Formats: sequence, structure tokens, C-alpha cells
Amino acid sequence: MLRHAYYWRLEEDRERPVYRYVQNWGRAGDAGVIALDGPHPAGAAWYRLFDERAPGFGFVDERTPELTIAVVPSRRGKGTGREMLTALLDRARADGYDAVSLSAAHEQTEYYGHFGFVPVRETAYAVTMQLALKS
Repeated sequence: MLRHAYYWRLEEDRERPVYRYVQNWGRAGDAGVIALDGPHPAGAAWYRLFDERAPGFGFVDERTPELTIAVVPSRRGKGTGREMLTALLDRARADGYDAVSLSAAHEQTEYYGHFGFVPVRETAYAVTMQLALKS
């Protein structure tokens, strides 16, 4: 699922290895959901806190978990991502986070905007977006 989530980012920054999104999984601040299509994984969504010295692509600050979402190509456009994102946002609220962030391709920002995410930083490669979980 990590490859499905970040294949489009691999040429952007070789110094920011994508393995840090799952390395030592289970540490404080890690949470995730998995979508199944029968016995087969159809997608995964997770969040994790990053350190300012080793940030993720969508890093905002050390108190804001960064989301990652991956859906296998055969399940894209069928609601799998929406279901996982909704479940993960509910979990982040229950865990007491004030906000979550993510990094999206420019063409994905409208999709995340429907959930209330707003752009906070933009590069030639992607847009960092943040969602306030508390009003």
C-alpha cells in the first residue's frame, strides 16, 4: 500500500524516504484502517506524527498527524478512499487531535477540499493541506 500511496512522489525527493511512513509502526500517534475486497486488501489509510527533523511530505507541525491514503487501482473511484478517510478522521477526532494534514497532487486538492481540507503550502510537486478537527 505504501507504493500505491507514494509512487508519484518517488522522483521528487530522494532524501525524504517514504519508508518513514510505516517504519516502526505502532508507536504513539500511529493509527490506521484497512479496506478489504473479500479476503484481499483494497486500500489502507493511516496517520502518524512526524518530527520536525524528519518530516513527511505533508508535515505541518509535531502535533498534527499526517494522513496517508492508498487504494489499489481496481478499487479507485468506488468510494473506498472516502470510507477510509471518513473512518480515519473520526479516529483522529476521538484521539483528540486538533487537526490533520496530508500532501496531495495538485489534481487531488478539489477532492480533499470536499472534506474541508484547505491548502497551507504548495510546491511544484504537491500541495500540503490541513483539516481543522475542532471548531
